[in-house]
Amino acid sequence: MGALDRLAELGLQLPPAPQPVASYVTAVRTGDLVFTSGQLPLVDGALPATGLVGEREGDVSPATAQDLARTAALNGLAVVDAALRGSGGLDAVVRVVKVTGFVASAPGFTGQPGVVNGASDLLVEVLGEAGRHARSAVGVAELPLGSPVEVELVVEVA
Repeated sequence: MGALDRLAELGLQLPPAPQPVASYVTAVRTGDLVFTSGQLPLVDGALPATGLVGEREGDVSPATAQDLARTAALNGLAVVDAALRGSGGLDAVVRVVKVTGFVASAPGFTGQPGVVNGASDLLVEVLGEAGRHARSAVGVAELPLGSPVEVELVVEVA
């Protein structure tokens, strides 16, 4: 079963690949690797939530941030698919090599790995064993546009 079929089985659809919001490209292929730029959890061009992730009143909850990381990873897959048009799209992915997840963290919040699990779990659900990867989950003070999360992918392709 292909990646797009798995997405449909999960009740998901690959969104249009997000466009750059500054001076960069969304993906670069070099040899058999595709590196994505950091992807925000944009839905129809807008962030569903903004702010810091934490446990305090007014913070984005870790559960919400985990869902946002899932959306950011889906956007990353859309970018990979667009970069591989004419070369098989997502079905050309051999494996996800590395995921870097950034979490805009409130003071004292140390649950970054749980938040980034949203991205990691989606990749395994869509790509199976090929979705398992090395990973970093990093807490940061702020992210672009006030996003709670940002996700980068490095994928090996055929």
